[in-house]
Amino acid sequence: MVEIALIAVAVLVVLLTLGLPLPYCFGGGLMVMYFLGDVIMKGNMLWGFQQLGNPVLLAIPLFVLAGTIMSVSGIAASLLNFVNIFVGHLRGGLGVVATISCALIGAISGSGLTGVAAIGPLLIPEMEKQGYPREYATALIANASLLGLLIPPSVTMIVYGWVTDTSILACFLATLGPGLLIMFNFSVVNVWLARKFPLVLDERPKGKEFVAEATNRGFKATPALLMPVIILGGIYGGIMTPTEAAAVAVIYALPVGFLIYKGLDLKTFLFAGKEASTAVGAIMLMILFSMILSQMFVVESVPQALVEAIFSITEDKVVLLILINVLLFLVGMVVNDVTAIILIAPLLLPLMEAIGISPIQFAAIMGVNTAMGGVTPPYASILYLGARIGKVQVTKVIKPAMLLIITGYLPVVFLTSFWDDLSMYLPNYFGY
Repeated sequence: MVEIALIAVAVLVVLLTLGLPLPYCFGGGLMVMYFLGDVIMKGNMLWGFQQLGNPVLLAIPLFVLAGTIMSVSGIAASLLNFVNIFVGHLRGGLGVVATISCALIGAISGSGLTGVAAIGPLLIPEMEKQGYPREYATALIANASLLGLLIPPSVTMIVYGWVTDTSILACFLATLGPGLLIMFNFSVVNVWLARKFPLVLDERPKGKEFVAEATNRGFKATPALLMPVIILGGIYGGIMTPTEAAAVAVIYALPVGFLIYKGLDLKTFLFAGKEASTAVGAIMLMILFSMILSQMFVVESVPQALVEAIFSITEDKVVLLILINVLLFLVGMVVNDVTAIILIAPLLLPLMEAIGISPIQFAAIMGVNTAMGGVTPPYASILYLGARIGKVQVTKVIKPAMLLIITGYLPVVFLTSFWDDLSMYLPNYFGY
């Protein structure tokens, strides 16, 4: 069955590379398992539809809707103006503003696409006006948008916790440390690279003028800043489940967008609803078909056979972790993060537990690896969206994007695998 499963995965990857719609790609893999593996489809289809009824998954459309509302309502712009007052006058400061703003957006929406959609139209022209190359500004915002997949709440960690039966709150905490470290790295790398750009900097307000401006912007940004406080405080304070917090995020975003920032009206609200429903429909289809395929692998004991096959090659923990990181990176290049987690997590979790890696640390390892796929071609959905928003050719964005990945992101990938405390300190501190 391992050979048949590998054929199914190979067919899936080939179809994805050819650009077929996701349901057809997974359908090809399912057909291989059905015809060559003699797997019964009816029971697996019923099981897949039953899994979609899990209340945990309701958090996904709600967070996507909250993020979409936020990107069109003016909430993102207010956060941006507030952060800019502190570091916007420094060389490389506007790039730091972009990175931190994407992290704040991620702490609200749980999605990588929301960051680039909300921040890109505002900051890319502004960064170019200040002297940044447009392709670099686009690459920085696209890379920083990956923080939305790591800074909690995260849609991918909701899916991982659901698939592996791991505490979703523990998964949120596991990716927080790597996410903040990546944010810091991007900021440092940006300041270093900015030395070579012919930047035109704003003058920093001094004394009472600075205090008055910071107070004014802080007051205007307070409703937006309260959003992550309410969501994360409610989740970690035990007041709300992630699903309930997602509903509260939508309920909170509506009056803030309509009445306070006034970026929402009937037209933009309907547009946000349409965008969110389209994205959620695609996500749910991916979840259904990838869950059915992964369940077939589990029923046929493919994970156990895979563990035995890998251990027959080597039992060295360091070598295995390097190989797993390479595998996850390659998978992330051809499928999106949600699909990769549903497909790979049940297969590799027994192996990770066998070498002493907890499901919580594995959540962080999977999170940082699969998020990177958002900017690494051929999949690279976040990079493509960023290039479209920034009105730059994708080929020009790839070079600065890869520079940021190599210098700011890859070190954290390996630290997450080999330094347990980076991902496990917070879960252990909170008793997970």
